[in-house]
Amino acid sequence: MNHPKHRRGHGAWKVAYADFATAMMALFIVLWMMNASADVKRSISGYFQDPHGYGKSVGAGPANAGEGLRVDSKSMPDLRNMIEQALKEMPEFDKFRNNVKLSVTGEGLRIDLMENEQGLFFVTGSPDPSDYGKRLLNVLATEMTRIPNTIVVEGHTDTAPFRNATPVRGYTNWELSTDRANAARRVLCAGGIPAERIVEVRGFAEHIPLEGVDQQDSRNRRISIVVRLMNQAGAPSDSSTASPNSSSATPKTGR
Repeated sequence: MNHPKHRRGHGAWKVAYADFATAMMALFIVLWMMNASADVKRSISGYFQDPHGYGKSVGAGPANAGEGLRVDSKSMPDLRNMIEQALKEMPEFDKFRNNVKLSVTGEGLRIDLMENEQGLFFVTGSPDPSDYGKRLLNVLATEMTRIPNTIVVEGHTDTAPFRNATPVRGYTNWELSTDRANAARRVLCAGGIPAERIVEVRGFAEHIPLEGVDQQDSRNRRISIVVRLMNQAGAPSDSSTASPNSSSATPKTGR
């Protein structure tokens, strides 16, 4: 019985096909990278520079559960840059770019969402967030889910009083500042921040105006989100929990 002779190179086409598939995959990755955001490019670059350490630095884990880096005083500016980049990628960024301020303080990263005369992030005189406010808080929540640091939410107002309100009756700036801070907390939690990470909700009414700003300026009506510093053991750093403008806090009459 005659058997066909074994043909050398019978599987060579498989090698060629594998090379073709690999080349196509590389092409698709290059095309994707050309259109990727700066944040994505920075993340990929960081991974290839330090594959083992980078996953920890961005809090990689199940669903970005914040199991990695605990942001301390040295890495807090990196968190600020990451959040600033995320905000710049929002389509409506130009409409509120002058009303969002990020600053690193002794307590941590402070994010101030300052109102304008028309009411930008909250409905004027109301604790209800506007559509802009909800979208912005959701973006902040997405970025802050990557780290395990605890969070404080503050509410502030200007000195304009509510009509017919008195210190013992009616709806005052104390209620408004606290209600807005609590409303912001709800949006952050809905956006993915675990409830246990928000450890304080503060309402200051009009008693801590922005430095160098008239007390009736609309920018005093603001929500401040503070990402608190953590030490190497993962506990909050020993720093004052007062607002950085607390030296300006003096009791005032009015709203």
